[in-house]
Amino acid sequence: METETAPNLVEPKTLTKKKPPRKLTAEEFLDWVDEDTLAEWKEGEVIMATPASKKHQEISGFLLVIMRVLAQAHGAGTAISAPFMVKLSRSFREPDILFVAREHEDRLKPTYLDGPPDLVVEIISPESVGRDRGEKFYEYEEAGVPEYWLVDPQREVLEVYVMEKNGRYRLAFMEHEGKYESSVLSGLWVKAEWFWQDPLPPALDVLKEIGVI
Repeated sequence: METETAPNLVEPKTLTKKKPPRKLTAEEFLDWVDEDTLAEWKEGEVIMATPASKKHQEISGFLLVIMRVLAQAHGAGTAISAPFMVKLSRSFREPDILFVAREHEDRLKPTYLDGPPDLVVEIISPESVGRDRGEKFYEYEEAGVPEYWLVDPQREVLEVYVMEKNGRYRLAFMEHEGKYESSVLSGLWVKAEWFWQDPLPPALDVLKEIGVI
């Protein structure tokens, strides 16, 4: 099996567009937004965001490689990083990383996911903390996203929420260090302390430890 190496980090997107002066429909938002614009949409309002930090991009690239190689090795589904939109009931969100199980890959459209992912990862920044812990938390819960990860480099804490039968999230893990095994992507487990190392562990070493290669 061919393996992937850690991707070269790309320069973060820049804000190439100004916020629209009026509310947009979902269709208008999809026509307006492009891959170089950091924006989300909720009930007509366009939400502009700031470019990601170097640490944010490093963690995102590291975790994406692990998830993508594992998903490909097991034929489990598709892992995608931002920028890629997710259409929820009342919003378009752009998770840092999303995973779609093979049985739900019909939700994947050319430029967005039409419905909830099976796993969402948000890497918290000072600018995004309110959305990630507030609006997005409740939107992902309402949409039925089975597993929601919050990676917080500032506090050095990994939080994971899993969906209960009652449609509400339960806190499954919140630690600075220790092992968490995904309930959604079979074979995926991480050590929280990996995310706070500087530099991050080599992705190939992690894949060997996980047992993918």
